[in-house]
Amino acid sequence: MSRLVFGAQPVRELLRARGGRGVRIYLQNKETEDRRLESLGKLAQEVGAEIFNVDRGELDRRAKGGMHQGALAEAPPLVILEDRALIEALETADRPAVAILDGVVDPHNFGAVIRSAVALGAPWVVWGEHASAPLTPTTFRASAGAVEHARLARVRSLPGIVRTLAEMSFTVALLDPDGDVALHEVDLAGPCAIIIGAEEKGAKPAVRKAATHRARLPMSGKVQSLNASVAGAIAFYEVMRQRNFGIATAT
Repeated sequence: MSRLVFGAQPVRELLRARGGRGVRIYLQNKETEDRRLESLGKLAQEVGAEIFNVDRGELDRRAKGGMHQGALAEAPPLVILEDRALIEALETADRPAVAILDGVVDPHNFGAVIRSAVALGAPWVVWGEHASAPLTPTTFRASAGAVEHARLARVRSLPGIVRTLAEMSFTVALLDPDGDVALHEVDLAGPCAIIIGAEEKGAKPAVRKAATHRARLPMSGKVQSLNASVAGAIAFYEVMRQRNFGIATAT
C-alpha cells in the first residue's frame, strides 16, 4: 500500500533519500515559471520517478485537504522496525543516539521532533504502538521530509525497550522539569537515548522508572516548561555538542 507525501520539501527529501523506484510524482501545471517545482521535476526525472503534470484541482483531490504547494508523491511504505529488529540494529550501530517518544500524540510535534532528531544526529526514532501520533502526511510535512532519513521503530513495549537499552549500557535520559541532574551533566557521548514524554502528563511511570537518568533543561525565565519538539531539539543539540566538544562539568 502506498503512502502520500505532500509539500515541495518533503517530496524532495523523499527522492533524495529513496530514489524514484515505485514513486509517482504529481506536479502542478503553472502558468508562470516556478523554479522550485522545475528543480523538483528535474530531480524526479534524474532518479527515475514517474512524473505527472496535473492541475490544481487534481492535486487538491489527491491531497485531501493537505497543503501540497504544487507537489505530491505516492511512495512505498516507510520501513518501520519492531522491538527485536530495533535491538538487533542498535547492537551493530556506531554510537547510536535514539529519540524515544512516549505519548506524543500531536502529529505536528511528532514530525518536528523527527526533524530535530535527524538534523542533530539522533536519527533513530522510537515510539510505542499505543498513545502516540500515527505517521501521516501531516507528520511527514511537519518533519520537512526528515522522516525519510530517519530509522523508525514502533514497538509493543516501550518500557521493555528502555530497560533493554539500559542493559546494553545506553545512557537513557528522561527529560523532566524536576529532574535531579541537568542534561549537560549527563554523559551522552556514547550510545544514548533521550525520552520525550507527553506535554501534559510526561512519560508513563514504567518508562520513567526504566530510564537511567531524569534530566532537566536548566531555565532562567518565568516559564519552566517547553513543548515536546523544542525540548527535544535542545536535548539533541546537547548530544551533538558533547560528541564534538565533551561533557560539561558541574559548577
